[in-house]
Order: sequence, then structure tokens, then C-alpha cells
Amino acid sequence: MTVPFRTPNNPFATRWVRPSAIEYFFSDGQSDESLVERLEENGWWGQIIGPHGSGKSSLLATLIPVIESAGRQPLVIALHDSERRLPHDFVLEDWTSATQIVVDGYEQLSRRSRFALKRRCRRAGCGLLVTAHASVGLKELIHLKPGLNIATRLVETLLGPEAPLITAGDVAASYHARGANVREMLFDFYNLYERRRRDLRN
Repeated sequence: MTVPFRTPNNPFATRWVRPSAIEYFFSDGQSDESLVERLEENGWWGQIIGPHGSGKSSLLATLIPVIESAGRQPLVIALHDSERRLPHDFVLEDWTSATQIVVDGYEQLSRRSRFALKRRCRRAGCGLLVTAHASVGLKELIHLKPGLNIATRLVETLLGPEAPLITAGDVAASYHARGANVREMLFDFYNLYERRRRDLRN
């Protein structure tokens, strides 16, 4: 994906860095196709593991079209803090053997809700793909550990052909200060970019 020239917009605004808009950078030897192939080999069950801000949601957004191309019908839900159950309308959906249940933030569910979800998936014969911060007992599809090189590539892509208002030194400093939380790093750069852009105008 090539990020377009965005001036005068801030390339670190939410519209550009939300999971469905931001590019996911794979490490060498990995691709969206290879991960979906692995998911299929696992009977369409698997987990994506990684800490806060490691790109789990962005990776899911990248995988969904490939999963659809494989003949699956993704049914996606993103859970947030304190959401211990799946939404009622989600549970009432008609699940078949071609359905691919995708739960972003699976660890939010209570043990009872997790058990009920897995039981229904097995009964329907559908797939289950989840993201979590630590293992939840499914076969691991990938464990995300974004390095500084990935963070730097991401920032360079977001900046595009614009003047380098965010430098490699800025990326390294924020990456380490944020404990490799790339999402928080990008949030930092929104204000830094605005401040430096104002300085250039003055």
C-alpha cells in the first residue's frame, strides 16, 4: 500500500493511523497469504498474540480480504475494556461451516463467554481467529513483536514525500520511551508534527 501525499493534513491523524487505514509491515518470510494458509492448515482456528500497540488490529484488517478470497465469510467483532460478553446481535447471526468468527480483543471476554463461543463454533463447524495479549489456548498464528526497523518504515511511509518533520531519531526515542508500543508512538507524533509544521511557517 502506498500512502498518498497528505499536506496540509497531519499524516498521524486518526483517519490515517486507524487499523483499517494503516499498512501492516510483515517481517521477512511472512505475508498475508502465508498466514492465512497456516490458519487454514489449523482448521481455521488460531490466535494472534502481541502487546498493546503491536499491530494486531492492523494485521487483522490486512488478513480479512485474504480470508474472504479463500472462500470464508468473516464475522468480525472488536471488543474493548470491560466487554465481558459478545453483543447479542453478533451471537444471533447465522453461523455456518464457511463462517470465520474473528474476535479482536478476545481476552476481554469472561471465561464463560469464551467457552460458550468456542462451543458454538465447534457445533457450527466454523473457524475462530482471535487477538489477545497473551496465549488463550488456541494454535498460535503469529506473535507480534514490532522492532524499531518496522516502526521506522511505518513512519516513513506515513510521511510520504513530505519534509522529514519526524526524524529517525524521533522514532527511536519515542519507540523506546513507549516500550515498543507503536500505536502510542504514532499518537506522540501527531502533536510533534503539528508543532514543527507551525515552526516552519513562522
